[in-house]
Amino acid sequence: MIVSQERAFLNAQARLETIRRYVEQAADSGERIDRVERELFAQLLELGLTLLRAFVHGQGDGDAGPSIEIDGTELRRLSGPRKRRYLSVFGELVIERRVYGMREGQKIEHVPLDTRLGLPAGEFSYVLMDWLQRLCVKESFHEAATDLRALLNLAPSERAAEQMNQHMAQDAEVFQVHQSLPAPATEGEILVATADGKGVPMRRPLEERMHRSHPRRGKGEKANKKQMAYVGAVYSIDRFPRTAADVVDEICRKQRAEHRPKPQNKQVWAEMTRCLVGSSATGRERLFVELAIACKDRDPERQKTLVCLLDGERSLWQMAGEWLPRAVGVLDLFHVLERLWTAAHCFHAEGSPEAAAFVSHRLTMLLEGKVGYVIGGLRRLRDDHGLKGEKLKRLNAAITYYENNREHMKYDDYLAAGYPIGSGVAEGACRHLVKDRMEGTGMRWTVPGAQAMLHLRAVYLNGRWDEFIEYHVETEQDRLYGKAAA
Repeated sequence: MIVSQERAFLNAQARLETIRRYVEQAADSGERIDRVERELFAQLLELGLTLLRAFVHGQGDGDAGPSIEIDGTELRRLSGPRKRRYLSVFGELVIERRVYGMREGQKIEHVPLDTRLGLPAGEFSYVLMDWLQRLCVKESFHEAATDLRALLNLAPSERAAEQMNQHMAQDAEVFQVHQSLPAPATEGEILVATADGKGVPMRRPLEERMHRSHPRRGKGEKANKKQMAYVGAVYSIDRFPRTAADVVDEICRKQRAEHRPKPQNKQVWAEMTRCLVGSSATGRERLFVELAIACKDRDPERQKTLVCLLDGERSLWQMAGEWLPRAVGVLDLFHVLERLWTAAHCFHAEGSPEAAAFVSHRLTMLLEGKVGYVIGGLRRLRDDHGLKGEKLKRLNAAITYYENNREHMKYDDYLAAGYPIGSGVAEGACRHLVKDRMEGTGMRWTVPGAQAMLHLRAVYLNGRWDEFIEYHVETEQDRLYGKAAA
């Protein structure tokens, strides 16, 4: 192996000399700089592979003698070296090493060189996994593999990238729960928990696809079904007292509020309903458990006001009542505003000044705490105009929405206390965490695949990717090699 290492070093020196001569020739011939840059990168990848091969050769083949004892069990050296493929960012290596087991033809129990090098469970290097999955959490598996191939002239298949994603995500869920807490000095005055749901397009079950009575979809049948991913976030923010007029100016007159505090230390999750051994919890329940744990960890003494911002979905409010009982419940103002516009368009044309005035007037009343007056006024307008058909249906839905959520529409109190009243963070999380990655053209997911992507994408959006990669490597090394990997 020493001879092999010396040969690899000599090859590296020869390649380095080739690179030097290329640069000289390119300079003499007036080569354009971008072409030189591309060629240099390709040659440096080859040089890196040569040096990585020299490093591996320098470790020997792991021969520890005819037999070794591992955890009190004597293992015999099996016949002949065994080869293992290792795909690095520089290219492919074939590593030959000695292996140990109970006897020939049975399971390989111990590979000293694998332990010495800290090889991963699969054939792809940790660096390659890191780079590829950074791309996968942002774009499709096909695009990620294509981009990596364009950069490094190598890449796993799309299927391998997807399997790698699910493998890494097994550690992401635990990492999310146990990640370090924000420094108290960086936290705002109020702790906020928010949640929303977003549908993920799912693959039809294999049995359903195989036993369809006809290949074409029936009338009204959709090409795919969606399953809800429940997205949540916890963050802190400073109080921001304001008046109803301030909010109306910002929303209706597009006058941006000055000195608006920014959310601090935002942490997002996403959970889908899935079958887990020993658990019957839905994705919605699991999400609120995680929200409750995060709130407790970030404010163990309960010194901060806890605000829970949700839309009007009753099931979410039921979960909040169960898992965040001390929270001040606030109905997202933007969903309230949507119903106001719906009501306005029952009486005035879309885009008209009259519709805008209708909304501005009633929004001011809602923000002043006059929810009952707004509901009563809408009822009188409905009866006076004798609405029928679709307009009547839409207006009644808006009225019912306000009636069902009056408990969480005390906006005069919320504004005076400086609480946030819009769940833009949750809707932004739904868009960034779910929609932007999960709803690309033609994308269909299984529950395990979707949940794996959501876990990894949450880690990425939380700004913890580098920490997670280190955690994943250390966790896998411990699983594979135990104390020997330390």
